[in-house]
Amino acid sequence: MTGSSSGAATLAGPESTLPSVGRRGFMLAMLLIVYTFNFVDRQILGILASSIKADLALSDTQLGVMGGLAFAILYSTLGVPLAWLADRTSRTWVIAGSLALWSGFTALCGIATTFTQMCAFRLGVGIGEAGGVAPSYALIGDIFPARQRARALALYSLGIPLGSALGVLFGGYIAATIDWRTAFLSIGLAGLLFAPLFKVAVREPRKPVLTSARPAFKTVMRILAAKRSFWLLSLGAASSSMVGYGMGFWLPSMLRRSFGLDLVQTSQFYGALLLSGGVAGILLGGWLGDWLGARDKAAYPRLPALAYLISVPLFAAAMLSPSVTLSFALFIVPQALAYVWLGPVLTAVQHLVPQPMRATASASFLLINNLIGVGFGAMTIGALSDRFTISLGDQGLRAALLVSLIFYLIAALLMAIAGKYLRKEWVD
Repeated sequence: MTGSSSGAATLAGPESTLPSVGRRGFMLAMLLIVYTFNFVDRQILGILASSIKADLALSDTQLGVMGGLAFAILYSTLGVPLAWLADRTSRTWVIAGSLALWSGFTALCGIATTFTQMCAFRLGVGIGEAGGVAPSYALIGDIFPARQRARALALYSLGIPLGSALGVLFGGYIAATIDWRTAFLSIGLAGLLFAPLFKVAVREPRKPVLTSARPAFKTVMRILAAKRSFWLLSLGAASSSMVGYGMGFWLPSMLRRSFGLDLVQTSQFYGALLLSGGVAGILLGGWLGDWLGARDKAAYPRLPALAYLISVPLFAAAMLSPSVTLSFALFIVPQALAYVWLGPVLTAVQHLVPQPMRATASASFLLINNLIGVGFGAMTIGALSDRFTISLGDQGLRAALLVSLIFYLIAALLMAIAGKYLRKEWVD
């Protein structure tokens, strides 16, 4: 079913105006590299958490604030105005500038000597990363036809497991052989070098001709606010991200505390898990999203709902396993299922508004998802860990992660309901 939105600009121009297949592939590859840097810089803190905690004398709650809320406050809130700017100007300039900014602040994390300094630099990383993702979603939505968007967005989302795995493996190796400060400096400088290369290589695609003026910011907000599917998709994704980002930050520490792994062993375990499970789950979600969504738009959120439900008992079994080898085998399937949502849900959000509003709509979705999921996931698990550690010792963090799985059940319920409204509110 196709919805309509009053007050929106309309488009003129056939699908033949899209870039060539080769050009689309090149642009997607460059955007994927930028997104990989995004998650290397975002997730490297998790593998380095134990070293930073010892060096700066921090609690788990402080680590959770540093890994979540300090990053998410400006990352979430600035994403909307930066995306609106990208919709009205040049998305490639906004993406390149954002990459340079967050990479610079990542490098600065390597010179922090106090909790306050580290939080300030993580705020800077959040400011930079605020301008990278939503404009990329919109760019992909513009250069790929609708029938391929879930797969294209899924391929772009491979930056999440690739970047997370590289951050874990690279950060863990450097921290073990040199120190954690060198890991931040090396990765930050690499991003700074790639930013100008991206801007030179990726040209802004020709924008469709508008038959009326570009929509005002308040117009986009009014359209989104009236759509129930937007709120259900956003809050469902945010609930799942409470677990996803929280686990991404804390699982390396749990492996060290509960299984006695050293830093290199932990990075190998978690890096391999992210690559094997993450890549498979994202590709599966993109393919199934396009296939099932072509038949019923409700499938876009209901596919992730099913994945969340199946993943909960499997995650619990993996965390409770007495053997590190068995734990790895049990983690692979739910780790893949945890990523299934990306292609289908991001595609659904793109189709809640007309084309000129896509970056702003994506940023509004990310505002809710990241402020709740990134901001409070790691911090909540850290606070629970401090509380449980009083009675459970080194197993307190494992207990906190198990309790957090409740949010996957909430996410499944919200996504299942979202399908009903998405059928009515879809915009081609």
